Amino acid sequence: MDRIDAMATLLAAVDGGSLSAASRALGMPLATVSRKVADLEAHLRTQLVVRTSRKLALTEAGRAYVAASRRILDEIDEAERAASGEYRAPRGHLTITAPVMFGRLHVEPVVLDFLKAYPDVTVRLVLADYVVNLVEDRIDAAIRVGELPYSSMVATRLGAVGWVACASSQYLEARGTPEEPAALDGHDCIMFEGLYSNNMWSFGRGPQAFTVPIRPHFAVNTADAAIAAAISAAGITRVLSYQVRDAVAAGTLRLILRPFEPEPLPVHLVYAAQSQLPLKLRAFLDFAAPRLKMSLPYRLADSP
Repeated sequence: MDRIDAMATLLAAVDGGSLSAASRALGMPLATVSRKVADLEAHLRTQLVVRTSRKLALTEAGRAYVAASRRILDEIDEAERAASGEYRAPRGHLTITAPVMFGRLHVEPVVLDFLKAYPDVTVRLVLADYVVNLVEDRIDAAIRVGELPYSSMVATRLGAVGWVACASSQYLEARGTPEEPAALDGHDCIMFEGLYSNNMWSFGRGPQAFTVPIRPHFAVNTADAAIAAAISAAGITRVLSYQVRDAVAAGTLRLILRPFEPEPLPVHLVYAAQSQLPLKLRAFLDFAAPRLKMSLPYRLADSP
């Protein structure tokens, strides 16, 4: 039995929540995954996992063994990176994650320029409107929008973005322009049900901050769909400033309620603290951070 391979298979099952998930992640037949875990348990003479119809649960011995296995596999990865020259020149693979629209507008262009400058590095860009776990999902760096929770992660502030309300000229001419947030109750609102939003829209800053309940006329789970609906005169939407920058600059949307805009949200480039940072990651951080900072003016110019 290859114990390293068996450890990796067990971790894939634990991280995925089931043997089936490990089978899909590893591209390995389910029977093979099950046999590798069973062989490992037989070798250790103890039960590591409890298999149920819905998920995989670790025994007490399993929790300790999985923690030790992670350390061992991480050390092997570190040794292989050192041996392959990742600490002598920028080379190897990077996985970067960012919110969907932010990634498309800001991160992807920087990554493509980075690949031209560092042809020995490959990059996988994961765009997701949910918080990806950097350690468990083996992510090298992430763009985070919003206040960061306390953690051991290293964060570089890139700038800030803010929530803005907007609508098309056609809609505002037909329905009137609300002068204060309370007036939204008489308007068709388009709800972006993303990572940072709900049916309460916040306005104002500091002691003057307040929320307004919204009854959406239309709700959608992506920002670009909400923006498209607003451009088509379906109503008023509220999205992050970077998401609507091009539409405002083009005049297809007009910003409203500007005096009531809430506190800006910080944007950070985040990565896990390491005793020795691979040169491929250091090169990306040094390349991307100043370029992303330049692309993030917080406050949009008023609509033309």
